[in-house]
Amino acid sequence: MAIYLFQGAYTSEAWAAQIRNPQNRVAHVQPVIEGQGGKLLSVYYAFGEYDLVAIVEFPDHVSASAVTLALAGGGAFKAQKTTVLLSIEEGLEAMRRASGTGYRPPGS
Repeated sequence: MAIYLFQGAYTSEAWAAQIRNPQNRVAHVQPVIEGQGGKLLSVYYAFGEYDLVAIVEFPDHVSASAVTLALAGGGAFKAQKTTVLLSIEEGLEAMRRASGTGYRPPGS
C-alpha cells in the first residue's frame, strides 16, 4: 500500500456552507476512500496555502487518483495537491539503487 499526502484549499463558497452548517466532512469522505480500497490515516485543518491536510493509504496510484479526481470534480476545492510519500526505508532503498544506476551528469 502506498501513502499519500493530500492538501486541499476550499473555495469561499465551501467555507460559507460549512460555517452555515458545520459538519465533520471526514464522515462523508471516508467511505469514498474505503470504496477504493484506501484508508484515511489522519486529517487536519491547516493555516496557510492549504486548508486541509490528510494522510491516506491506497493500494495503488489509480485508486488514489480516482478519489482525488472525484474530490476535484465536486467543486469544494479551489486547489488541491497530492504527493506520494515514501517511508524512510523506501527512501534509503531508492538511494541505494540510485548509486548503482551508472548515471553520469552532463559534462562528466
